[in-house]
Amino acid sequence: MIRVLFFGPVAERVGARELSVPFVAGMRLQELIDLLSANHPSALDIVSFIAVNQAQVNDRQFPLNDGDEIAFMAKFSGG
Repeated sequence: MIRVLFFGPVAERVGARELSVPFVAGMRLQELIDLLSANHPSALDIVSFIAVNQAQVNDRQFPLNDGDEIAFMAKFSGG
C-alpha cells in the first residue's frame, strides 16, 4: 500500500487528509497522480509541492515502492 497525505486546500478538495492506494509493481509518481486526479478532479490542480518519504520530488517518473508515503501540498500564504 501507498500512504497518500493531503494538506491544506488540497485536503479540502479531496475531502480527506489521508488515503491508502494499492501499490502496483512498476508504479511511478505520474500513475498515482493520474489515479488520484481521476477520482478527485481539480484537487491536484493546486499542488505545488510533492514529497515522497518526506523528500521533495519534481520528477513525475519517479518510481514508487510498496510502503511509500506521498504528500501533496499547495502553496501556503499568510502573515
